[in-house]
Amino acid sequence: MQVYRLTRLSLAIGLSVATTSVMASPQTFMSARSFAMGGTGVAVAHPAEAAAKNPARMASDQHEWSDDFGLILPSVNVRVADEEEVIDQIDDIQDVIDNIDNAIIASDVPSAQSNAAVLREQLKKFDKDTVRANLGLGLSVAIPSKVVALGVFANGNLTVSARGNYDDRDDATLAAIEAGTLPPGSLSDELYSSGSIIGSAVSEIGVAFAHSYALNDRDSIEIGVSPKFVNLQTFQYTSGISDFDDDDFDGNDYKTEKNGFSMDVGAAYAFGEVKEWNAGIVIKNLIPMKLDSSQFGGQEKHTLKLDPMVTAGIAHKGQYHVVTAELDLTKKKAFGYEDDTQWLALGAEFDAWRYLQLRAGVRHNIGSKNDGDGIDEKTQFTAGFGVNILGVRMDLGALYSSADVGAALEFGTAF
Repeated sequence: MQVYRLTRLSLAIGLSVATTSVMASPQTFMSARSFAMGGTGVAVAHPAEAAAKNPARMASDQHEWSDDFGLILPSVNVRVADEEEVIDQIDDIQDVIDNIDNAIIASDVPSAQSNAAVLREQLKKFDKDTVRANLGLGLSVAIPSKVVALGVFANGNLTVSARGNYDDRDDATLAAIEAGTLPPGSLSDELYSSGSIIGSAVSEIGVAFAHSYALNDRDSIEIGVSPKFVNLQTFQYTSGISDFDDDDFDGNDYKTEKNGFSMDVGAAYAFGEVKEWNAGIVIKNLIPMKLDSSQFGGQEKHTLKLDPMVTAGIAHKGQYHVVTAELDLTKKKAFGYEDDTQWLALGAEFDAWRYLQLRAGVRHNIGSKNDGDGIDEKTQFTAGFGVNILGVRMDLGALYSSADVGAALEFGTAF
């Protein structure tokens, strides 16, 4: 039941994708390979994933089995953090409220008293409990080349967080019921505690170009650019705990939307005796965008900001391995009820003659607020593998931390 409710909540936004407190740029889309390697890829992305990580990599040296064509169709990843089982808590609270309302109608004072005691504890426990879900969807086509590399991509990334809000005024109401005084009408009309959902969806459709520029007889630098059409959506829904329904959060009254254009720019450089070292840097969302959330019903205004984000990486590669390190040079401010993020990541891939790739990674959030008002993002561990059979590739990834669990699945091909 828990997984079903969270998945339904995520997919509702995902389908809409195919005081001011600041909500920063959401996490960017990543391929299943990147997902399994700690989110890395700026210095080691294959052509098909380069548009999402670093478009310059389409013009970089690649394995002979991936330097003519690349396809991702599709790539899906999901992360969930819900230690307190928030959605199930809401269901349980609403059941107890119904029990009290039935007891009031039947003038069953003992039943109302016992359920009021249960509800009081439920509401106090529910206060500030938070759930977050992330969903990424993507596809891309790339034709790598050192002269003019070309890629076409489409992806969407969403973040949804929900939390409980306990109101002290409910304590007096429930204490009166416990003492034997029943309200004149439904308890649902007397409660002030509520549930809130804050979410955003960012979808992109664009093209990517890259070219390799000779620096001297031996060295070159690759430059890539990805102009893109961007759609932003925000979702903000707050309702009394009695009437809270996660199916309602994406209604027109609770949603705002904006379209615009932006651009990613990246560079890549190979060095070393046999070009075994790769360095890369990318600036995402070079043209900023922002969108205010709905203030329907007097809700607090939030602002979704798609700001420039800079990430740099370095990697060592060989015929059968890749080891890479990556750092976000910019910090993403907390989005919804979660933590600021600035990732330092390590990733590795071991290739068994193209047919099987084993991957692992770890990333640590050096930008954590520690006292964040929501779900903290600390250290995440990832792993995964890829299988190539008759030219068709399948990649799987998994993620685990003290707060999150996640998975990624991708199909594609390269030659």
